[in-house]
Amino acid sequence: MLKKERFEQFLRYFSVQSPEPETELVYNSPYELLVAVILSAQCTDKRVNLTTPAFFERFPTANELARSSVEEIFTYIRSISFPNNKSKSLLGMANMLVHEYGGIVPEDVDKLQKLPGVGRKTAHVIASVIYNQPTMAVDTHVFRVSKRIGLASNTAKTPLEVEKQLMKYIPKDMVHKSHHWIILHGRYICIARKPKCDICPLTEFCRYYGNMVKGKLPTQASKL
Repeated sequence: MLKKERFEQFLRYFSVQSPEPETELVYNSPYELLVAVILSAQCTDKRVNLTTPAFFERFPTANELARSSVEEIFTYIRSISFPNNKSKSLLGMANMLVHEYGGIVPEDVDKLQKLPGVGRKTAHVIASVIYNQPTMAVDTHVFRVSKRIGLASNTAKTPLEVEKQLMKYIPKDMVHKSHHWIILHGRYICIARKPKCDICPLTEFCRYYGNMVKGKLPTQASKL
């Protein structure tokens, strides 16, 4: 199957089955999403969502967060992975957001990446989710699932390589949705250790299923 055809089937399926996908992080403002995404690095969305209510009650805006301290922030995110580093990043992010960006989360990816704790992936999530920009955030789910399905080549070694391959075939107006489709598929179906191919709706055009699963099924002749 040609890669273009695989993309077409992927987009066709999810456009019908999940026309308006959304992030599973709970937020009520661009600032809250920015905090949540920073906290979600190497941590589950479920854990982040359990942590942020108390955090946002204490720090409802970047102004309150900027006036805090690393030590206080730590007490609110101690259950999150790497709380020490993330406490420092959140305080630095809030100060820069307040003093250089007027408290407004920028939509420009380059400006976003200047914020402490914000890398390319986080910047792309914000630009995509908040501002509907055609940016593809490649996290571990997107990296794994894209290569398994065959949307990205097996030779792609970095998130940037996968990002470029996805952006080549996905229409700009569908990029922000495709990001969620791939993540959610990876989170619940195409999981890391043992993908649930028996309930996966994409097996008809999935490269992994065709090569690793279907290809190993015994032929009729071998049963005789």
